[in-house]
Amino acid sequence: MRLVIARCQVDYVGRLTAHLPMAPRLLLVKADGSVSVHADDRAYKPLNWMSPPCWLEERPGVWTVRNKADESLIITIDEVLHDSSHTLGVDPGLVKDGVEARLQELLAAHPGALGEGYTLVRREYMTAIGPVDLLCRDGDGRSVAVEVKRRGEIDGVEQLTRYLELMNRDPLLSPVAGVFAAQQIKPQARTLAEDRGIRCVVLDYDELRGAESDDLRLF
Repeated sequence: MRLVIARCQVDYVGRLTAHLPMAPRLLLVKADGSVSVHADDRAYKPLNWMSPPCWLEERPGVWTVRNKADESLIITIDEVLHDSSHTLGVDPGLVKDGVEARLQELLAAHPGALGEGYTLVRREYMTAIGPVDLLCRDGDGRSVAVEVKRRGEIDGVEQLTRYLELMNRDPLLSPVAGVFAAQQIKPQARTLAEDRGIRCVVLDYDELRGAESDDLRLF
């Protein structure tokens, strides 16, 4: 990765035109060839960028970045304040939230928490649009797709719905029921899930890992 801080102006020429007047900015050149222009705000979002595949041509005072669509990002540099390169290596990728990943692991070890007679078929059952957290069978031997979340929201229900639509086309699995399992489930998500025939299960993390709950109990 190359980091360049420079006073520059930026002109984009392609399906439309855009202009950034002269100002100090961060120019970020990644190993994949992408070039992005950042200001000292807007969090991660660049002011302008060119995604790979693209090619950077450097001449004194001018960078020209082109892609296959014949679009150009022209960066005119007045003054370079910093220029450094760093090798980051291969990134291991995003790791799921620890509690969510642990919930999935615990449910795989104790599928009975989802219902009487439940057994695990496979964790991370792969479909054409991504992996279902758990594929189980209920007490009657029917297939059940389980989506596990720390906090159950509408997006999670939509995700499980897409998995179910796809899995129910497979005659070896069909009919496939759905279970939406989370430590907390928002009322809107529960309403949507139940409307689509998806059963909701609220999980007790402490109970699953064999610890005593902090809740006060009469018995």
